[in-house]
Amino acid sequence: MNPVIRLFRSRIYTAIILLLILLLVGVLGYKFISSYSWIDALYMTVITMATVGFGEVVPLNDEAKLFTIFLILASVVIVGYALTVITEYILSKNNIEELKQKKMQKEIDSFKNHIVICGYGRNGKQSARKLSAYNKAFVVIDKDKDLEERLQADGVPYVIGNANEDETLLLAGVDRASSFISALPDDADNLFVVLSARQINSTINIISRASQESSYKKLKFAGANNVILPDKIGGDHMASLVVVPGLMEFVDNLSIIGKSNVNIEEVAVEKLFRVKEGKTIKDLDLRKKTGCTVIGYKDLNGEYTVNPEADFPLEIDSKIIVLGRPEQINKLKTVYNIE
Repeated sequence: MNPVIRLFRSRIYTAIILLLILLLVGVLGYKFISSYSWIDALYMTVITMATVGFGEVVPLNDEAKLFTIFLILASVVIVGYALTVITEYILSKNNIEELKQKKMQKEIDSFKNHIVICGYGRNGKQSARKLSAYNKAFVVIDKDKDLEERLQADGVPYVIGNANEDETLLLAGVDRASSFISALPDDADNLFVVLSARQINSTINIISRASQESSYKKLKFAGANNVILPDKIGGDHMASLVVVPGLMEFVDNLSIIGKSNVNIEEVAVEKLFRVKEGKTIKDLDLRKKTGCTVIGYKDLNGEYTVNPEADFPLEIDSKIIVLGRPEQINKLKTVYNIE
């Protein structure tokens, strides 16, 4: 908790305790000095502390008048103190929240080549967890104000607003982002957001969620590079566990949930060595240097080759997919300084 907020809360607790003590002293004073009933004593104490000016239950004697003077003076001080503390707390809390929001927006403004996640539902939250595990910078957009506390608790940079508005997308830095994930529950909303994101940033990589298969082509036409149908993927996976359970169990154990235990990695060839004509996968010698095995190759057109031969030629702007144990993947990143 913020130390300023903690200080104000401690002062509020002090003010409440003082008010309760004053109330107790007032009730006991009227009870024993003027022989009031408990209800009358409480009534006299409250109207005196509140200084509302109502009349006495019964005429006061001299001792009761002196006690009332004391109670009024004490009430002015203690009640005034309580009101001041509560007012400062409310104003300070608003100011602190505003400062926190400005600080977060300043952090978002510094992002470049980050990922923007639109929607913080089941799919959006899972995407955020995966990106966080890989230490990737990302920003979440959601229009639900009630999600703000959850986003703060998760330590996620966010923008509260409607992603259909270009201003909201710009606040999240879509114009500077490398990727955009649209994980809204409604296909029509995803379609509109994809169009807006593509208009703002023509080179951004857009991945969109879709509920209906009929939305697939529309989202692709709108500018999405990839369209994911979670229900279809889930159904295929469950069926595969029946048809080829052993294979699926092996695939599931190829953990890619975080840097500390990743088994598969995609690496640009240029990060491993300077590509020259005639260079092959054998020239990388990754097995000997890191223990990792090359299981795939992606050329500059995005075409994949599974299990390429050792003499498979490498091209500029191509990528390789490597498989290894977590410690081998970490060694690969350390040897070649891969983030």
